[in-house]
Amino acid sequence: MFLIPTAKMSGTILLPLLSIWGWLQIHQTETQATIAFQGYIEGEFLYIAAPLAGNLITLVGQRGATVEKGTALFTLDPEPEATAVREAQARLHSAQARLADLQKGQRPLEIQAIFARKKQAEADLKLAELEQARYETLFRQKVIQKEILDNARATTQRNQARLEEIATQLQIAQLAARKDLISAAEAEVAIARANLDKQRWWLTQKQVTAPQTGQIVDTFYYEGEWVPAGSQVLSLLPPERVKVRFFVPELLRATIQMGQPVRLNCDGCAPNLTATINYLAAQAEYTPPIIYSRESRAKLVYQVEAALAPNIAVKLHPGQPVTVQFF
Repeated sequence: MFLIPTAKMSGTILLPLLSIWGWLQIHQTETQATIAFQGYIEGEFLYIAAPLAGNLITLVGQRGATVEKGTALFTLDPEPEATAVREAQARLHSAQARLADLQKGQRPLEIQAIFARKKQAEADLKLAELEQARYETLFRQKVIQKEILDNARATTQRNQARLEEIATQLQIAQLAARKDLISAAEAEVAIARANLDKQRWWLTQKQVTAPQTGQIVDTFYYEGEWVPAGSQVLSLLPPERVKVRFFVPELLRATIQMGQPVRLNCDGCAPNLTATINYLAAQAEYTPPIIYSRESRAKLVYQVEAALAPNIAVKLHPGQPVTVQFF
């Protein structure tokens, strides 16, 4: 509560705390434009690495160079992965050949051989039928015994069965394999194709390109050195990842809004540089180990970040001190 004297001076009245807070808000807003905050340029670096290990063959980007998105930055020795790709291609061709073989019948020469055996079986059956007919006549004339006729009948039946067997073999030879065998072969082809795609993807990982346009800040390996898997080869700083970082006291934290513009000043910089606030910390950076009072609250500061336009960001450098003022 604040005690405010009345105009009659006959006593005091208690004004609501909300009214006092409104007066403080107006006062704080008016003082924003007159206060300068010390800050610095912060850069969020992209550390570029490859998921595979290998000898560093080429390092295109040098420190300080600006590269466009998609530019090749470095290449590792691709030979192990290239060999794996060739092996996967051979396995795919083998699986495709097995599938094609199962989807059609036997070879023409094999079918011709079966067809020739069928012709022979037909001739044997015809001869056996003639002999049986002759023995039937001789048996009726009581020239031969019944045993001889029985043997002739058995020979005819045996030749008939043999002819049916060969005819079935010919039909089978002209058919494709069973559906389950073909399905298994198709699955093998799909597996081989997926493995080839995977090996090709691994091969592409040996050449790393810039994910964004930016400046190469540092390189950590030289050409010819062995790079372990996942090791950072260089660091890249895109303009979109350069920002201003500064701190404001607790009194002004509530008056700052997201998207609010600020003016920047620094040694050797062009005049009238601006940035836009895109982050306001919700938690204080410093909290005294005592119960809050008006004096202790003055020691609280909140982190604020402001985004820079790309054409301004390229002119500033991480760690560079700047002075921030509100419009």
